Amino acid sequence: MSERVLVTGVLGCLGAWVARAVLADGDDVVGYDLGENTARLDLVLGEDAARVTLVCGDITDLEALERVLDEHEITRVVHLAALQVPFVRANPPLGMRVNVAGTVNVFEAVSKRLDRIPGVAYASSTAVYSAADPSPAPEAGSTAPSTLYGVSKLADEGMARVYAADNGLPSIGLRPYVVYGPGRDQGMTSGPTMAMLAAARGEPYAIGYGGTAQYDFAPDVARAFVMAAGAEREGAAVYNAPGAVAAMEDVVAAIRTVVPGAEITWSGDALPFPPKLEAVGFDRDVGTFPRTPLDVGVATTIEHFRASG
Repeated sequence: MSERVLVTGVLGCLGAWVARAVLADGDDVVGYDLGENTARLDLVLGEDAARVTLVCGDITDLEALERVLDEHEITRVVHLAALQVPFVRANPPLGMRVNVAGTVNVFEAVSKRLDRIPGVAYASSTAVYSAADPSPAPEAGSTAPSTLYGVSKLADEGMARVYAADNGLPSIGLRPYVVYGPGRDQGMTSGPTMAMLAAARGEPYAIGYGGTAQYDFAPDVARAFVMAAGAEREGAAVYNAPGAVAAMEDVVAAIRTVVPGAEITWSGDALPFPPKLEAVGFDRDVGTFPRTPLDVGVATTIEHFRASG
């Protein structure tokens, strides 16, 4: 019997790739999102975008969320809905309502339906760390994020632990770093993907940060979320997402390998997080998911953009 997977934030980059992974498994996708722009779904899924059942809804509305879980007989949940760093910085009260209150709504709703939904897979973030943390950053996490967005994600991790202890809610949180790939067009770390899009179009692009970071190909991260949603587990676990550690010059070199002479520049400080993350727990406790090498991921992304016109 196929699963019915609720993906919150389905109209975002990772949401679209999670939907694609779920459909590839032969399961059904119900997307819950307040937005109306399906461009990322269309880019990632093509004609299969029509196979996603879209429900327009606000993650801060607990009653609406519970209604969707029941009306669509949801059996798995991947919670991705969130406002990213620039949007939280611009409107902190809204950012906290979406990122914190929205997440507690997901935990609350699923904890009442454990007979049908065995737990939650949710997105935390490398933003729980700061530049003051060691590199590789310990997978146990951090305590002093440097952004309000990071504070919201650290709060989500804490809520997950309490819901596991008080309500018996199993959960797996995943902390991606720089997610790149088709559909990644907003957020503090979207620059490399936007540079790939510009290169595919023959246009110049300036990336707004430098330094070394870890790069996570969106389809790989999506597969990890789908695995986490279906995993047998107890308690609340949080894992860093294994990826490719690279300096910005390596990222740009990978773009120029596919598009020789691409006019891509970068400037600015490194991201305010450790360059490397310890990332061993997911493999140990859940299983391995694809690890696309950076050069392959960049080439695949540029070819996807070219094929999409």
